[in-house]
Amino acid sequence: MKAFEKNIRKVVPYVPGEQPQNKVVKLNTNENPYPPSPKVREALQKIDTERFRLYPDPTSGGLVEALAEYYHVEPEQVFVGVGSDDVLSMCFLTFFNSEKPVLFPDVTYSFYKVWAELYRIPYECPKLDAEFRIVKDDYKRENGGIIFPNPNAPTAIYEELDVVEEIIRENQDVIVIVDEAYVDFAGRSAMELIAKYENLIVVQTFSKARSMAGMRIGYAISNPRLIRYLNDVKYSFNSYTMDQTALVCGVEAVKDQEYFVRTTKTILETREWAKKELAGLGFVFPDPRANFIFARHPAYTGRELFEMLKQKNIYVRHWDTERIADYLRITIGTKEEMQQLFDCLRDYMEEESHLIL
Repeated sequence: MKAFEKNIRKVVPYVPGEQPQNKVVKLNTNENPYPPSPKVREALQKIDTERFRLYPDPTSGGLVEALAEYYHVEPEQVFVGVGSDDVLSMCFLTFFNSEKPVLFPDVTYSFYKVWAELYRIPYECPKLDAEFRIVKDDYKRENGGIIFPNPNAPTAIYEELDVVEEIIRENQDVIVIVDEAYVDFAGRSAMELIAKYENLIVVQTFSKARSMAGMRIGYAISNPRLIRYLNDVKYSFNSYTMDQTALVCGVEAVKDQEYFVRTTKTILETREWAKKELAGLGFVFPDPRANFIFARHPAYTGRELFEMLKQKNIYVRHWDTERIADYLRITIGTKEEMQQLFDCLRDYMEEESHLIL
């Protein structure tokens, strides 16, 4: 080791899903299979590129106001960033500064550990139960803050709002962050609790239901005091985080509620059909309440199916980690993409059964 290396901060990085550049059936990163609102395309065609020589609005005012109007809150209650990962990273840095451990589940979004280690935040990971559900009592102890996704990733399990509220209610002396990247495919949002609990922050994204993963827009909603703290940290790093194109397109995406409802409904319908198809093939899975299904097959390892599908240019997500090594996380694509997946699985299983015979 070189002498200077002892002063380099080293962390185990987050490993994103593969982004193949060739034509594949891509069901591994929970992207929306449908394009953004047509109003986004129209906005792109009208953008005045002359303005690219100027810095964007550091307050992201237009987007903040559109989100505030959509959620019936004040603009002072909205914080935006470059994807929900940027927002969550700012939240870790701003709010998790106790010597007590931050709590988040053992099977969850793996970026939480990365941020905790990067910012040198102590953390503990209470285990989900045998059905991958949060054990509420594990969060009723001294801690330095709490964060969990709802629905959870990669399990797709949604905890009802009364469960979420109980965790918040029992931890009012620390910040509780509910990460709702997939809530549009699930049920009631913790946004309903913002006015009731001053320690609550709800984070959402444009990457899933609004089909804008490539544009990188995320946001947090809370009370004005916590949002002000977030902005103070943001401005100490970089005032101009959101580019002009993202701000314009984000506003138009929020405005087109009709398109948002229609595409979300289509994904939910495809998910319900996919559940039946997977069950018919012998897969088992928790009840999915996101735009993906977390499934395993009793007769095959997760690694075997993952590699087989990849050879057929069908990409799903797999982790060689404790408790979930036999599971595949399968994004809900178009009906045509899902049919290709099912056909491939069926052919493989039939071939395997013939070899055994």
